Amino acid sequence: MSNKDRAHIWERFYGPNMGYIYEEYDKYQEDPESVDDTIRKLFDEMGPPPEMEYGVQTETVTSVKKDAASQAPQSAIKKVIAATKLLRNIRTLGHLAANISPIQFEEKHPAGFLDVETYGLSKEDLLQIPADLVWEDAPDAISNGWEAYEHLKRIYTSTIAYEFGHIHDEEEQNWLNSYIEKSRIHQPMSKEERIELFERLMHVDGFEKFLHKTFVGQKRFSIEGLDMLVPMLDKLVQSGCEEGTKNISIGMAHRGRLNVLAHVLGKPYELIFSEFHHSPNKELVPSEGSRGINFGWSGDVKYHLGADRNIKGDKENVISIHLAHNPSHLEFVDPVVQGSARALQEDRSEKGYPKQDEQSAFSVLIHGDAAFPGEGVVAETLNLMKLRGYATGGAIHIIANNLLGFTTNYQDSRSTKYASDLAKGYEIPVIHVNADDPESCLAVMYFAYQYRKKFNKDIVIDLVGYRRFGHNEMDDPNVTQPYLYEKINNHPTIAEKYAKELVSRGILTDEDTTNKKSEMMKKFQETFDLLKEKENKEEVTKQVPVKIVEHVPEMETAVSVDLLRSINENLAKWPSHFKVYPKLGRILKKRESLLSEEGKVDWSLGETLAFASILADGTPIRLTGQDSERGTFAHRHLVLHDHQTAERYVPLHNIPEAKASFSIYNSPLSETAVLGFDYGYSVQSPESLVIWEAQFGDFVNVAQVIIDQFIAAGRAKWGQKSSLVMLLPHGYEGQGPEHSSGRVERFLNSAAENNWIVANVTSAAQYFHLLRRQALLTKTEDARPLIVMTPKSLLRNSMTVSNSSELSEGSFKLLVEQEGTGQEKTKVTRLVLCTGKVSIDLASKLTELSGEDVENLHIVRVEQLYPFPKKEVEELAAQYPNLKEIVWVQEEPKNMGAWPVVKAPLHEIASSGLAVEYIGRPKRSSPSTGEPHIHKQEQAGIVQAALNVSKGHGGEFI
Repeated sequence: MSNKDRAHIWERFYGPNMGYIYEEYDKYQEDPESVDDTIRKLFDEMGPPPEMEYGVQTETVTSVKKDAASQAPQSAIKKVIAATKLLRNIRTLGHLAANISPIQFEEKHPAGFLDVETYGLSKEDLLQIPADLVWEDAPDAISNGWEAYEHLKRIYTSTIAYEFGHIHDEEEQNWLNSYIEKSRIHQPMSKEERIELFERLMHVDGFEKFLHKTFVGQKRFSIEGLDMLVPMLDKLVQSGCEEGTKNISIGMAHRGRLNVLAHVLGKPYELIFSEFHHSPNKELVPSEGSRGINFGWSGDVKYHLGADRNIKGDKENVISIHLAHNPSHLEFVDPVVQGSARALQEDRSEKGYPKQDEQSAFSVLIHGDAAFPGEGVVAETLNLMKLRGYATGGAIHIIANNLLGFTTNYQDSRSTKYASDLAKGYEIPVIHVNADDPESCLAVMYFAYQYRKKFNKDIVIDLVGYRRFGHNEMDDPNVTQPYLYEKINNHPTIAEKYAKELVSRGILTDEDTTNKKSEMMKKFQETFDLLKEKENKEEVTKQVPVKIVEHVPEMETAVSVDLLRSINENLAKWPSHFKVYPKLGRILKKRESLLSEEGKVDWSLGETLAFASILADGTPIRLTGQDSERGTFAHRHLVLHDHQTAERYVPLHNIPEAKASFSIYNSPLSETAVLGFDYGYSVQSPESLVIWEAQFGDFVNVAQVIIDQFIAAGRAKWGQKSSLVMLLPHGYEGQGPEHSSGRVERFLNSAAENNWIVANVTSAAQYFHLLRRQALLTKTEDARPLIVMTPKSLLRNSMTVSNSSELSEGSFKLLVEQEGTGQEKTKVTRLVLCTGKVSIDLASKLTELSGEDVENLHIVRVEQLYPFPKKEVEELAAQYPNLKEIVWVQEEPKNMGAWPVVKAPLHEIASSGLAVEYIGRPKRSSPSTGEPHIHKQEQAGIVQAALNVSKGHGGEFI
């Protein structure tokens, strides 16, 4: 800056004001932090005042300083400070005075912070303050404080309101402020674009009105009051097309879904009308009765709520839009969609971690205003935003804010001012926009897209509108909100309002709008009439998903010994500079020698060899869970850490045999969101083996909605395939009720229509073949989830160790017969069936007994609980001519574990007169005791009763 320019700036201060400057500069020289930020910045940029710089007589300066001392409190600098505070408060609090609600049914927040008098200022004061003193980056057209005040007040209190103050990153804050304060948020619109927007709103509104008139009393969860949601999604798709985005994943609730399906996803009106026309559930209650919604929208589970569409952009770029299937647990689709987006972003074709392109795909999550703060899965999903294993480069969240949750006012559904306040804890910018201002809504949508692209973070748009009817069209909202609905009933639709605006601008005439509406409604009626005519001639048939085969197909899962040895040797190598923790290094080297020298494979090595051989087959793997890199029980060690530098090394990324990516991540302390995420990932990436591991099996309780609504029933409801694997550590070792049970009974109770596989295996070889079978199954029509009750103490039990030949030969066995039992078939009178850890307990006890003690029993492990190997058990039982009883032995209480489900097929097998007995703990409300010594007594009693045939023990043991 030239001396002339600097002198020009200093000329703004004179008399006592200049004296005050001298005084403050003295303080600044002693301690810059002792003066106000605004003044310090002035001195930082300008240096000393001119008298000091050019050597004015000391007496003169001193005299001026003394004169300033009494007048300084009234000086212009104080007013500059006050003006700076005024503008800062407009930026941070302006949303409180903004016009963001189309329906003003409450008093506005007091906005005294906007009054200049509050700060001891007047318009004349602000006119005298240069703009650059209070707004460093002010636009050129703004020259003084008053103009800055008017400009910022207009921006921050309009139909768009902003909340950025909770964001700590300075670069991000500056970008956000600059973007909106330079008026870049409002993109210019041509006459043609405005007409196109009106026509879109007209179709959105007309579609709802036609459904309301034609299908009286049927639910549709109309979009009316939030109509702009459709053009906003259009804008987002358009932006993605222009930038070369390949995929957009959308998750949303019921409200507005039909309109989004019709206008964004391109679902034909004829199909939607036909689904309404056949819905028999016109009187269904309660209002959220998903039976009516599902049947009415799809006519069959195959079309259940979701849809896909490809759109070609102006630049020949094709963008795929996917609207996810969604049950009535609405917000639980959020992590599922995020997982789908992550899968779409990743290239898994090479070894190592997948290569992620965050701009190739993104997600849009549309929330309810009551559900966003109310459902915990929202917070869990927001927490995934920046995590290595879950980041998607940011999601665009839209809160479809209709001011109510069913019949509940917001004061009774959240403790925050805004529905969006939850996002602030994650430093996510929040924009509130009035749903009755169409052009602002589009501007906000484009802004959100640009923000995500630049910062790879989530952003929240609070689209504030209203709900024209009740929660559904059968509900009368006047009963609970009469005052609000009096206002809504008298409020014009956005299509009507925007039409008047365009007419007033001379863009359209009243005749234009009338003709366009008439033509539109005529086309709706013609489409419906053709549908009825067509239905009279053609029989309507239902389409159902392809049926999954009952028995899991046989798969070739053996791997040659040579390949296993080669993989094992490479797994034990790491760079020469890499310093593995010495204790761990010895463990890994011992693991290597176990196979190479002894021809044995323990549980952890069997799992690692399974992973490595699956990668060698070209199948990508994703494994996540709490502490899964090391393994909760310190058995896995798939990620090594240099104990001197903390550098990470993943052996499976570096073996030459690998032909696909291997992802492994420690998850946040969450079950619901991370399981939903991996389910979505598995659906979108059917060629991959996707595995989620619980820290303890019991912890899966927290993810029950994901299990019930998606994993268990997704194929039956939507024809949606997933081969997700769930590893649930399970086994009774006296560790208390929260560290014993993976709740296998719940999975078996939901097992039907071959929806998944439930297994509880007892050897390294069985686990090896099970994982490899699942990896091969993913690529077939018979793909389905796999639920595995994995061990804890058995991870290091010598009885789970397998010979290498068991991996290089054979395949997964549904039943495993216990060696040393059932050798003389004519003597066997008791067939003992068991599964999991108790099988090893029985085998361990057998080592203490002689052959004569157990010659009349045969023990068989049921390694796959569902589909239950009924045929195989029946054939096995037939081999023993003197068999008297089939006994099911388990360590879980009688009302838990496998017994409640397996007893039915066992009784069918025993229909010839065989007795079916139960040995295990009695029915209990808690899964297990918390007292270790009591546990040991119970466990010993179960084992003894199972093996003591002569005394005829059977039943419940305490």
